[in-house]
Amino acid sequence: MAKNHVFAGLDVGGNEVKLVIIQQLDDKDDFQILSQNREVCSGIRRGVVINLQEVSDAIISCVKQAQEQSDKKVKSVYVNIDGSHIFLAASHGLVSVSRADQKISQEDINRVIHAAQTFSLPSNKEILDVFPKEFVVDGEKGIRDPLGMQGVRLEADVLAIGCLSPYSKNLTEAVLESGLQIDGVIVNPLASARAVLTDRERELGVAVLDIGSSTTGLAVFEEGNLIHAAILPLGSFNITKDIAILLRIDIDEAERIKVEFGSCVWRGSKKKEKIKSDFLSERLQVSKKNLIDIIEARVSEIFEQANKELKKVSRQGLLPSGVVLTGGGAKLPKIVELAKKEMKLPSRIGLPRDFVPPQEDSSLAAACGLALSGFDLEDVSSASGLGGIAAKIKKVFHPFIP
Repeated sequence: MAKNHVFAGLDVGGNEVKLVIIQQLDDKDDFQILSQNREVCSGIRRGVVINLQEVSDAIISCVKQAQEQSDKKVKSVYVNIDGSHIFLAASHGLVSVSRADQKISQEDINRVIHAAQTFSLPSNKEILDVFPKEFVVDGEKGIRDPLGMQGVRLEADVLAIGCLSPYSKNLTEAVLESGLQIDGVIVNPLASARAVLTDRERELGVAVLDIGSSTTGLAVFEEGNLIHAAILPLGSFNITKDIAILLRIDIDEAERIKVEFGSCVWRGSKKKEKIKSDFLSERLQVSKKNLIDIIEARVSEIFEQANKELKKVSRQGLLPSGVVLTGGGAKLPKIVELAKKEMKLPSRIGLPRDFVPPQEDSSLAAACGLALSGFDLEDVSSASGLGGIAAKIKKVFHPFIP
């Protein structure tokens, strides 16, 4: 891995744009954040870019601040893609081994992956990434890395992740109009997973739940492989809107109440205890229990939707490493306690790992994961000596395969 190189992660989602610039520490596996910036942006709705100019302006502002803070020039970024338009498709590929000695080469692996991802799609959809679930050599299943094995026939089962092309185009244009180049596009929960999960968790079985402002991203791993992913159209801003509606207050006041007094579980003894704060108007009398009941109901709904997704792959309540909660919504007090109750799994808060000093902000998970992916991909490319499509395919799968 190249030392002293810097990589930038651009998180375009929710109601703001975040930019993180990181650098690897000399002779260590740890990283430092050189700059982190965020700009509120109304040009994004449910994770999708709807106003290119507003998003582009927010990115420009973030880049300007980042360059001033870090004294580093930002020319390109890894960016996430979000929204409930993201879809999964399982596919199968088959090729004949090309070498006369029947040893499986990297070229054979590349060809079978390409064959697996070649399937019919509507004109308005495109494939973003493909992740191999397993390889099959002459009928022998369950092979994770067939390179160097002998065989006549090579097959691959893959999980393809795709999106609606118009939304992908909007995101790309917004970034390019800000003057940046795009090094790679990564689905949001996969970026977060890169930052917060350990190799052991991915091996044993784990789900990462990134609770953003308007969406919640889910990614499920087992035996080191991605086995499921989804974007739920619910987030922490839905909680704010619930508070505003049920307490008949404006949205800014509702957000401040949520941040200052919110919790996912009621533990008080006085059910009629009122919230008191300088920013609340005298006319407003808010019961703390009523506030927490509102929050608990909406967060429980998010967990219920996540459970439905886990049920699709027969993993509901069956992940040894449990669920890792991250994103801005994971900052709600007692959310881990509620997650354990509703999802019936071990739960913890996921913070960006391997940073010095340690990072304590779960809302930076996606941006940090995007930047870390830059190091991963450069490391795989330089270590393998691959070029062109071979390097690209190896990059896409790292670090989710051995």
